[in-house]
Amino acid sequence: MQASVELLTDPLKISALAQPLRAQILEALRTADTAAGLARRFGRTRQGLGYHLKELERVGLIRHAGERRKGNFVEQLYEATARRFIVSSRFAADPERLAAVFRDQVSLAQLSDLGERLQRDAAGLVDLAAFDGAEIPSATVEAELRFLDEAARAAFMAEYVELVKALLARHGRGEGERFRVALAAYPELEER
Repeated sequence: MQASVELLTDPLKISALAQPLRAQILEALRTADTAAGLARRFGRTRQGLGYHLKELERVGLIRHAGERRKGNFVEQLYEATARRFIVSSRFAADPERLAAVFRDQVSLAQLSDLGERLQRDAAGLVDLAAFDGAEIPSATVEAELRFLDEAARAAFMAEYVELVKALLARHGRGEGERFRVALAAYPELEER
């Protein structure tokens, strides 16, 4: 089954995706097609498209999706492994340095994970709205605050956590439609 969104961390997948024609092929392969079908769609040769398909399959961005008979020929069908691909924000970082920061600052690691999850979830929800016509209930709140000093920031964070805990306890249920609530507080980068 095709995933809604795939988060890419593998340099081979990311470099394959960076090639413009391959990105177009992945978009076209949201629904299964053959090299010949893609060649007609893009005005290229079947052999040329076949080369790109093999590379995309080799790195795991597309997969074999069956066969189709056309006259005496049996054509291979391919589909993208996901409807949308997102490059991880951790891709370009030095893995050892990143691991050390995340070991020392667990909350920062959680913020990074949350950012990637929000990006994946938002992409999937946009696809549901754009391609399936789904009405997506959602809400976003964003605010900028200023604190006079560390004590004021710490007091805000303590009250913030307590209010959120009470709100989640009051409204959370064991049954019903699942929603994800994400709340984060972090310093603005522009001031650093």
